Amino acid sequence: MSRSLEQKVAFITGVARGPGRSHAVRLAREGANIIGIDICGDIEANHYPMASREELEETVDLVERAGGKMIGTVADVRDFHQVKAAVDAGVEMFGGLDIVLANAGISPLAFRELTIDEELEQWRAVTAVNLDGSYHAAFACIPHLIAGNRGGAIIFTSSTAGLKGFGGIQGGGLGYAASKHGIVGLMRTLANGLAPLSIRVNTVHPTAVNTMMATNPVMTEFLENYPGGGPHLQNPMPVEMLEPEDISAAIAYLVSDAAKYVTGVTFPVDAGFCNKL
Repeated sequence: MSRSLEQKVAFITGVARGPGRSHAVRLAREGANIIGIDICGDIEANHYPMASREELEETVDLVERAGGKMIGTVADVRDFHQVKAAVDAGVEMFGGLDIVLANAGISPLAFRELTIDEELEQWRAVTAVNLDGSYHAAFACIPHLIAGNRGGAIIFTSSTAGLKGFGGIQGGGLGYAASKHGIVGLMRTLANGLAPLSIRVNTVHPTAVNTMMATNPVMTEFLENYPGGGPHLQNPMPVEMLEPEDISAAIAYLVSDAAKYVTGVTFPVDAGFCNKL
């Protein structure tokens, strides 16, 4: 297998499990070394358990088995200084930075009536992780990409909910859609600003992926009872959910030299979902 990312260094948020872990392993197989962070703790407004320290350690082991090196750090994307400290330490160890994957995200829901305080708590939690966290990752990494003077690639993980209007009207669902749309604005502006430096910026937009976010009991109940749901929320292609590796394949392309002139793109990996909706 060709190692298209030999001697590259990638920073990944939400790396302990799910797509973040899958991206780390895929990029390691392609030759990259990984700087990865995860909160490794629960967020009160979120209704499903977050990743653990043990899962982060397992990701490090899987990356090393894939032929890469990895620094795995417990850090909260909502805190810029924690993100920056992890990035700076990783760059010092590996000697540079080439790829940024702002992957961390949550999707808090509750299939019941919420108090206004609960609504606000959900909204603030999801926008802080998804949108503020993406900005923090980019803001911490861009100086290193510029200093390397060799271009680079930033990929923000958005969602089909970042291109289409759905998700319900609770604070969590609205916050999820708003944050995923907001990431597109962040991407497009950075893509224009960084293009002269050959730093490419894109978003990926997955349909449902087989992870804890999509398969927990509250999410399952929500989707089964979502107004206008049923066929409305099904993929046109004959697949109910994608696997994390399916998203990693798109990521591997977008950060490679094969996509060296691809920037400012909203890249659906959605089995035709957005085209249908």
